[in-house]
Amino acid sequence: MVTPPYLKPGDTVGIVSTARKISTEELHQGITLLNNWNLKVVLGDTIGMADHQFAGSDLERANDLQKMMDDPNIKAIWCARGGYGTVRIIDRLDFSVFVKHPKWIIGYSDVTVLHSHIHKLNVETLHAQMPLGIEKKSEATRVSIQNVLFEASHEIKALSEDTSKNRHGNAEGLLVGGNLSILYSLCGSPSAIDTGGKILFIEDLDEYLYHVDRMIQNLKRNGMFKDLAGLVVGGMTQMNDNTIPFGKTAEEIIMEAVSAYNYPVCFDFPVGHVPDNRALIMGRRARLEVDQKGILLRFGNL
Repeated sequence: MVTPPYLKPGDTVGIVSTARKISTEELHQGITLLNNWNLKVVLGDTIGMADHQFAGSDLERANDLQKMMDDPNIKAIWCARGGYGTVRIIDRLDFSVFVKHPKWIIGYSDVTVLHSHIHKLNVETLHAQMPLGIEKKSEATRVSIQNVLFEASHEIKALSEDTSKNRHGNAEGLLVGGNLSILYSLCGSPSAIDTGGKILFIEDLDEYLYHVDRMIQNLKRNGMFKDLAGLVVGGMTQMNDNTIPFGKTAEEIIMEAVSAYNYPVCFDFPVGHVPDNRALIMGRRARLEVDQKGILLRFGNL
């Protein structure tokens, strides 16, 4: 896997919206954060643009991201927000320049489309909080992004709310994954990832429990759980149920689906649609340690 060049003071970060519309005002805290890190900011054409719920038409959003990827003066691209829409533009993008001159692509949730697609191009990406709402996240959320972009050491230690839910063990492998709904939607497409021998991370927000079960069953039938090195589950946040209960929590649905395997599994990891949303280096080799004390995910020298 290729690591994009790390940032240095004075570098320029481009902010684009590949999905839902967003105003310049909503980006104020994110821009201030980058300026405090001595980085310059260029806003893409999609910021402030609107086509119903999207930040411009599919063509406009694709062109904006393409321009940022091809511009040698832009050293990293921070997706402004999630929502929905990145999958509508992925096949319009030309990654030929990006592969020769990679740069950090930053975001999560709907940006999982980019993480998955770029993983297949053998380039690392950064699964991390986006500018929208970053001021409401933990200080550790912001520091973790800074650490990765400026090549500081990076590891995540976490205590599960209930460590008995976890399956203990150690694992090493490339880290892949992201939002469960997006991974589900990419199955069978050119952007679907191969999870064999890797550590898979999943998270999701505001889904009905039977939807979660359907998605997990789909990933299982696609062989995405079979040969994992380990499974990390982040926030399964604001789950919904029907009047007649589904009968299992999201965590129980997931653990049941991987019950036949013996790799380590952990829950409540501080990543996803949660106040403490730490940065993950997607495509980088990591070591996962799960025991009665909690969880450690470490990148770098293993």
